[in-house]
Amino acid sequence: MRGKHATEKAFCDKEMAETEAKKADKEADIEKMSTSIDSMTAKSAKLKEQIAELEKQLAALASTQAEANKLRAEEKGAFDTNSAEMEKGINGVQLALKTLNDYYAKDAAHSSAGGAGAGIIGLLEVVESDFSKGLAEMQAAEQSAVSEYKKLTAANEIEKATKSQDAKYKTKEAKGLDKSTAETNGDRSTVQQELDAVNEYYTGIKGRCIAKAETYAERTRRRSEEIAGLKEALSILEGEAVLLQKTSKHMLRGVQHHA
Repeated sequence: MRGKHATEKAFCDKEMAETEAKKADKEADIEKMSTSIDSMTAKSAKLKEQIAELEKQLAALASTQAEANKLRAEEKGAFDTNSAEMEKGINGVQLALKTLNDYYAKDAAHSSAGGAGAGIIGLLEVVESDFSKGLAEMQAAEQSAVSEYKKLTAANEIEKATKSQDAKYKTKEAKGLDKSTAETNGDRSTVQQELDAVNEYYTGIKGRCIAKAETYAERTRRRSEEIAGLKEALSILEGEAVLLQKTSKHMLRGVQHHA
C-alpha cells in the first residue's frame, strides 16, 4: 500500500506542477496578446481619426482650389473683354488722330481752322494716353492675379501631395494593424481553447489528487485511532490475563493445601 501511495503521490506532484505551469504560461500568453490587441486597436483608431482629419483638410483644399479656379476664370474673362474693348478704343482714337493729322497736313485750305483742329487732336491724344494707361493698369493687374493664382495653385498642389501621401501611409498602417489585430485575436482564441482544456484537466487532477490526499489523511487518522484502540484493548486484556493467572495460582495452592 505504501508503494502504491508513493507512486500516486509522485504522479500527483508531477501532474499538478506541470499543469499549473502550463496554466500560468497560457494565462501569461493571453495577457500579453490582450495587451497587444488593445495597443494595436487604440493605435489604429488614432490613425483613422488622423486620416479622417486629413481627408477633411484635403476636401477643404479642393474647395479652395475650385474657388480660386472659378475666380481666376472670371477675372480672365473680364480682362479679356475689357482689354479688348480698351484696345479697340485706343485703335479708334489712334485712327482718328491719324486721319485728322493727315487731313490738316494735306489740305492747306483748312489752315485757318488749325487752331480748332489742334484742340481736337490734343483732346484725342489725352484720351489715347488715358486709354493706354488704363490698358497698362489692366494688364499689370492681370499679370499680378495670374502670378498669385499660380503661387496659390502650386502651394495647394504641394499641400495636397503631402497630405494625400500622409493619408495613404496612415491608411496602409491602419490596415496592417487591423490585420495583425485580427490574427492576434485568432491566436488568442486558440490559446484560450488550450487554456480551457488545461483548466478542465486541472480541475480533474485536483479532484483526483487533492481528494485522494484528503482520503489518505483521513484513513491514516482512522488507522491511528484504531491502532490506539487496539493497544488499549490489548493492554486491558493483558491486565485481565495477569489477574486470571494470579487467581488461578491462588486457587491451585488452596486445593493443594486441603489435600
